[in-house]
Amino acid sequence: MSQRLKSILAAALVTFLWSTSWVLIKQNIQDLPPLLFAGMRYCLAALILLPGLFRYKANLRKITPSDWVKLGLLGLVLYGLTQGGVFLALKYLPATDLSLLLNFSTILVAFAGIIMLKEFPTRLQWLGIVIFLAGVVIYFFPLPPGKRSLLGLGFALLTLVANSIGTLQGRAINRTRAYSPYVVTTISMSVGAILLMSSGLLLERIPTLTIGNIATIAWLAVVNTAFAFTVWNKTQQTLAAVESSIINNTMLIQIAILAWVFLGETLSTRQIFALLVAALGVLLTNWKPKRQVAIDR
Repeated sequence: MSQRLKSILAAALVTFLWSTSWVLIKQNIQDLPPLLFAGMRYCLAALILLPGLFRYKANLRKITPSDWVKLGLLGLVLYGLTQGGVFLALKYLPATDLSLLLNFSTILVAFAGIIMLKEFPTRLQWLGIVIFLAGVVIYFFPLPPGKRSLLGLGFALLTLVANSIGTLQGRAINRTRAYSPYVVTTISMSVGAILLMSSGLLLERIPTLTIGNIATIAWLAVVNTAFAFTVWNKTQQTLAAVESSIINNTMLIQIAILAWVFLGETLSTRQIFALLVAALGVLLTNWKPKRQVAIDR
């Protein structure tokens, strides 16, 4: 199995874990303030990861002052803004609405990746992006009638932009392979966790936690955060920014299926067809001829 295929499969596993996070967040978000909920998740995950940095002393000494700044900014954007935005948006919007909006980050990442990272998608990958977005449109439109929260839409827009920037930042840092994915994850997550927890303590009430809340936060922190983000940063050493983005966007499909299985939401024939179209788009976006893969390496 090639390193590229391993990275694709690992990234797919991570997106599955993140998709289950949305179900868990949605089930608890009415009881827990969004920023504190996110802050507790990422602070606990960072505390779990921090002791492991002792194994990377040599790697830590190699970090230049400018790279410390880059890692800090990655933490602020990828964790503080993006993940904080997800929790806040899920407070006011249905998960499917937010999932739809976030899928358009692929377009932003593709164009920005050309300018910032000099990573040019192939024609087949552009076709895959178009097909994937067509599947998104088929699945969600026409949207069911109903009033939508402007505040929620604002948080969704913030999350969309931050997620796109964070994807590019992560790829720019990880593709150099100068630092271990564990080091990148731990440092950036610690910065973002501090921002989330500080904001939550300043702006929100401290909740009373139930056993269910505690179990959810612990699972999200250990499995869906500490483990998943470390693996994700590892995959970004191999996968281009637009490829990471499109794999991340398979959460659209996974969230829909999980909602059907665990939340009792049914899928129409049109929606099932749309999921198949979107899956084809993902496949095309992540396929490269052997010659092209060799050149990338």
